[in-house]
Amino acid sequence: MTAHLDIENRESLTRYLQARGLLPAGQALAEYAVLAGGVSNKTVYVALDSGASWVIKQCLAKLRVQVDWFTSPERIHREAEALRVLPDLIGPGRTPGLIDSDREAHVLVMQAVPQPHRNWKHMLLAGELHDDHVRQFGAMLAALHSASAARLADYEMPFADRSFYETLRLEAYYGFAAQQAPGAAAFYDSLLAETRAQYLSLVHADYSPKNVLVRGDQLILLDHETMHIGDPAFDIGFSMTHLLSKAHHVVGSRAAFAQAARLHWATYQQHSTADFARTPAYEARAVRHVLGCLLARVDGRSPLEYLRTEERDRQRRVVLALMAQPPVRIDDLITRFIRALES
Repeated sequence: MTAHLDIENRESLTRYLQARGLLPAGQALAEYAVLAGGVSNKTVYVALDSGASWVIKQCLAKLRVQVDWFTSPERIHREAEALRVLPDLIGPGRTPGLIDSDREAHVLVMQAVPQPHRNWKHMLLAGELHDDHVRQFGAMLAALHSASAARLADYEMPFADRSFYETLRLEAYYGFAAQQAPGAAAFYDSLLAETRAQYLSLVHADYSPKNVLVRGDQLILLDHETMHIGDPAFDIGFSMTHLLSKAHHVVGSRAAFAQAARLHWATYQQHSTADFARTPAYEARAVRHVLGCLLARVDGRSPLEYLRTEERDRQRRVVLALMAQPPVRIDDLITRFIRALES
């Protein structure tokens, strides 16, 4: 059964859910829809006659991108473990509830976020930028890092393993970008070495507006397959990159996105209780991760789809110049990045 399971086939999924005991025998799915947008999973929405509604994910071994990109489908079970621990770290209702995790079929079933909700990335690209959402974004990340750092031994299993982070982030973003932009190779070699040496807190490693739903005024975080114990400064770089790249792309809101990036960092610092979060070394490393991610979202395996060719060329040129003499403060980086875009 599971060897031939394709959750994007309604009949196949119905039989699977019945065999799994999640759907009563003989009962059909009341609603079914294939969800678009993901590169690493097949994802569908289903509703049952009982009123329950779920999102179901099936992991892909080969990701849906233009270049070859492979990683183990076992990563879906990392997300299941993350869904178990995140409510205690960032608060209840901030992630979907876990329903089922099937290790043989690499399938995850979770509660669907009730409608109405909107994807935060889509809102931002439309110029809908609200300070409260940015503050929630920074505070939630600070909670994840601080709370996990305070009792790191509790998360050794399974989050000490970094194999998914290596294939999905360090190789696919930093390693691949270094090959495409040889002028950045020494920068990336150094950043990779210092990143691998850190063991400070849980790191989400996919902390992006595309993985945030806005329901009412609350942010809900999705997609946790790359969570591990490591360098939390990577999350700063990864998340800040999305705000700064949108400052680049959404020209009419450039100043607002630059201010949002500053607010994100200020809120993160305000809510952080971990000792490392306020040290100059941590901020300087976060700056380097911002630069590493800004270039990787142009030259890595997963470039930002909304950047036009001329914008990718400009972002590459600006970031390579900044890599030659990186700032040590986030605010300085934001100022220099925006100024360079406009020069």
